[in-house]
Amino acid sequence: MNRPVGIALVGMGWWGKKMLNVLAAAPEDIRVVRAVEPNLETALALCAEKGVELSANYADALADPAVEAVVLATPHALHGSQIEAAVAAGKHVFCEKPLALTKAGAEKAVRLCRDAGLVLGMGHERRWEPPIADLLAKADAGELGRIHQIEANFSHDKFLALDRDNWRLKADQAPAGGMTATGIHLLDLSVRLLGPAESVLCICEQLSSDLPQGDTVAAYVKFKAGGTSYVSASLANPFMSRFTVYGSKGWIDIRDKAHVESPAGWIVTSAMAGGPITTAEVPPAEPVKDNLVSFARAVRGRETYPITATHLVDNIALLEAIFASASSGKIEIVA
Repeated sequence: MNRPVGIALVGMGWWGKKMLNVLAAAPEDIRVVRAVEPNLETALALCAEKGVELSANYADALADPAVEAVVLATPHALHGSQIEAAVAAGKHVFCEKPLALTKAGAEKAVRLCRDAGLVLGMGHERRWEPPIADLLAKADAGELGRIHQIEANFSHDKFLALDRDNWRLKADQAPAGGMTATGIHLLDLSVRLLGPAESVLCICEQLSSDLPQGDTVAAYVKFKAGGTSYVSASLANPFMSRFTVYGSKGWIDIRDKAHVESPAGWIVTSAMAGGPITTAEVPPAEPVKDNLVSFARAVRGRETYPITATHLVDNIALLEAIFASASSGKIEIVA
């Protein structure tokens, strides 16, 4: 009989609470053993409602033998040290995006987990959205032919309501506008489809807000094996999420009806060579839960986690080059 993986949710802010709520639907795969949140009062009520022990110290989770894995929903700058501590304690790691802010940081995290025989999961739940999963399967099977271009946007204005001292609005912790908040998901999918990037030109501007990292960002990426991806994001306009792939045999355009925080389904428009343009609606799903379930099953050895070490490092290498280009205003080579 399968035994659920005991996890500690570390960081009980907006996203940590989202994960705790959706995991109630996956009791056979995951059991939330405890939660960690320095500001205890912000999570007391929810954890009490869910029957989850709450403490302020990360060390409590690492010392708990019932905790087999940690799920990090913490500020980006903490990921490296928290992953290192988790590995030293023999815990598997699921980390919210981005894994690191530098390629070297990503390589270290991957190496630590690999050498310790631990699973490293990543909060790129977009891969588990049903229409995205279907698109990836079609691309892998060659049904779209040679992938030429990707066009994608993921924007929302949720951060405008945040206190300006929030870490999500710090230019040094979340540079290049919405790239670490939303654009990183689109970079992940681009790398998944087109491989490692070669160069990037990024423009980041502050157009209609006081957000210090800028509110509007666009990156044009060239890939080593050919093909391009245009990724854009805004932190100052109403929600929009679009991912479009163009191939020699067909194209697929996927639009979310709502933010993944409260999924409402997708609208998929597509066409194959010689065929008509078709539009279909896909019902809601919970990709956040499904990603965590896939991670737990990988911990148990029941399946292989699909986000590979190569994908993780290539994505952050591209992200680091985007930061450099946003600062320089020039085309930057991806390390």
